[in-house]
Amino acid sequence: MEYEDIDHIYLWENDPEIWRVGATTEPISRNRIEEWIRHQSYDIYATRQRRLIIEAEGKVVGSVDIFEFDPQHLRFGIGILIYDKTNRRNGYAREVIEAIKEYGLNTLNVKQIWAEVDDFNEASIALFEGCGFKRCGVLKDWCCIGGEYHDVYIYQAILR
Repeated sequence: MEYEDIDHIYLWENDPEIWRVGATTEPISRNRIEEWIRHQSYDIYATRQRRLIIEAEGKVVGSVDIFEFDPQHLRFGIGILIYDKTNRRNGYAREVIEAIKEYGLNTLNVKQIWAEVDDFNEASIALFEGCGFKRCGVLKDWCCIGGEYHDVYIYQAILR
């Protein structure tokens, strides 16, 4: 991520619609985002995470997070956001997931990648299943959204 991404990150991080599928519970300031970018480390072995901006056709369309990178057990989690609804279902997320799988296999030498998907997120379920991820578990009543509990599905792609 770079300073030119601040406006996009600020918009995404302060959208309550996105909060419901993440862990955010309050707004984040532009200054805090700037500090975060200024002090970020690009060493995934040190931070165990990496956030990348997704660009398509010359515009920013979303982000992908690699998190909980575990070089001992050779795995990491992935989260993906295509922010503007007009950019969804255009193949961007699928292309990014395939690139991240290749990066994980060929650069980080991981054996597997996992993702958590809310039970109501039919588009993400179809996306991960279409990219070769298999549902391997269910966290029952895991997320409370608007006073209603939802299950979270665990998806896993075994790369080798």
